[in-house]
Amino acid sequence: MYKFSKLIYALLLVVLIVWLLPWFYEFALFKPESSPFTLYSRVIDDFVFTEVNAENQLIRKDSKGNEYTAKEFDNILPLFYARQLVADARFPDSITGVPVSPQEVQIHNFVFRSTPSEINKPSKGLYFLLEAMSGRVDLSMPSDVFRITSSGIEFVEMENNAIDKEKSKLFTDLMLKKDFVFPAKLIEGNPSTRKDYDEGYLLTDQENKLYHLKMLQGKPYLRVINLPEGLKLTKLFVTEFRGKRTLGLLVDEQHKLYALTPDYSIKQVEVPSFDPNKEVITLFGNLFHWTVQITGEGADRFYAIDAKDYTLIREYIYKAKNDSFADKYRNVLMPIRLTFTSGYDKFVKPRINE
Repeated sequence: MYKFSKLIYALLLVVLIVWLLPWFYEFALFKPESSPFTLYSRVIDDFVFTEVNAENQLIRKDSKGNEYTAKEFDNILPLFYARQLVADARFPDSITGVPVSPQEVQIHNFVFRSTPSEINKPSKGLYFLLEAMSGRVDLSMPSDVFRITSSGIEFVEMENNAIDKEKSKLFTDLMLKKDFVFPAKLIEGNPSTRKDYDEGYLLTDQENKLYHLKMLQGKPYLRVINLPEGLKLTKLFVTEFRGKRTLGLLVDEQHKLYALTPDYSIKQVEVPSFDPNKEVITLFGNLFHWTVQITGEGADRFYAIDAKDYTLIREYIYKAKNDSFADKYRNVLMPIRLTFTSGYDKFVKPRINE
């Protein structure tokens, strides 16, 4: 019994060492580094950066090292700093020969962001379906929620938890008519009134077929979206940008990114790879192009993508410059590291060498 107690004590001691020692090591020595704010400039056909130097001064420069004043920077990013240019009466009539107005800029500018912690979280299985054609300017939240079971879709009134059998049958019948195989594998939407319009949900069935579901004047709308042969989707995003150039973004099992347009065509975005479960993606879009930032292990990858055909214009990779002793020899000094939290999710559980 005494030997068994010593064994338990030794195991607990080892666990505490591989948990606390790396934590103290990184707390004392490791200095995290973030990439500068980066955008693609159509005016100079290059990536430009803003960052704070050692003297706490804001530096604006391009990838060649050329530095710019604040006004010069406004001029090479006229779509991003449109409000400032309009306020100064400096907004150009055209950009690289293409006529453009501040109103067009406002409509087509957007920001999109997805993080692993948002993706890797449990789903409640209950969803709000907003009315997409209410005849009113403002959207409103419904009084019910829906869930998709192995036999169909059910709408449940939140006030009394009663199933709306008539509405459930109406939607289920249409889904069966469109050969939807229950239950759904993927269900994604933006159930919020803080947007200009509602596009409902993108969802896949048990046979990996892609559908678009929304409600128009209380009636179901369901469209089957033809996928290229062999394409198996693992993640869906409903975009609902003001410019309405895209209906959603799709990711397949090969980590390729696709844009779904309002006419239900699917076009590959020429980004080499994107794993939504482990990488952060940020999109700054405008009338002419997207700046796509993908943050992964040890590097930030930037891609300038044409907004019309989603082809690659230019790319830039920012690698962390942290070459300190702590960073170089962490794996050598501590080959086994135990943690309980992660940047990939919000669960608390044991993890080895993540």
